[in-house]
Amino acid sequence: PGPRMESLPEAVLIRILASIPAVDLVLACRLVCCQWKNLVDGAALWILKCQQEGLTGAESQENAENWQNFYFLSKKKKNLIKNPCGEEDLQHWGEVENGGDGWKIEELPGDFGKEFPSEEVHKYFVTSYEWCRKAQVIDFRAEGYWEELMDTTQPKIVVKDWYAGRSDAGCLYELCVKLLSENEDVLAEYKSETIAIPQDNDANWTEISHTFSNYGPGVRFVRFEHGGQDTLFWKGWYGVRVTNSSVTVEP
Repeated sequence: PGPRMESLPEAVLIRILASIPAVDLVLACRLVCCQWKNLVDGAALWILKCQQEGLTGAESQENAENWQNFYFLSKKKKNLIKNPCGEEDLQHWGEVENGGDGWKIEELPGDFGKEFPSEEVHKYFVTSYEWCRKAQVIDFRAEGYWEELMDTTQPKIVVKDWYAGRSDAGCLYELCVKLLSENEDVLAEYKSETIAIPQDNDANWTEISHTFSNYGPGVRFVRFEHGGQDTLFWKGWYGVRVTNSSVTVEP
């Protein structure tokens, strides 16, 4: 009979294990024996998987305490906001406040507007002459971010939004993001100032962002809300335009 697995040099065994899907490593291989458990819990295996799969930023994580979490967070990274650019009308957006003539979805660049910096974005939401607000609540557990990860690792939660006015009208814009507990208590909050865009502006798109870190245990949801209105009180849709909203969980 050939040599047994446990007789293989550790470096060879790590290379073999690195070819196995990550979920199987954690749920199955880790339970085989103490040696395999130590390898799956160690850094070397996950450093190799990061290198093999070209996960950017891995090189800067030399002091990362948990390479396994870095791997899983990097692989899972995606925008958790659904329908961020109005391709599905107002679907997935709740607690909608339709002041004035309410929210409307328009095609870029729109009247007196500018093209968006990314060619992948084709539409935007636009507000009216009274406050329009809309919100989305994201359930981290439902998105695959388990409680121990959120409580112990506390990965960065990065929030971004884009807003613009039309060049012939002034408008207001606000962003408010809250991290919530199981009972929806507010554990951390970011609220922008009320941003005023003057009439006769350049209509350029502006990104606003905030990163939550070291927010403590217990975070289970994030509530993203934004909105605005025009400042001329013109009937129709002359208020702030928003699109490409995002919430990502990052290592």
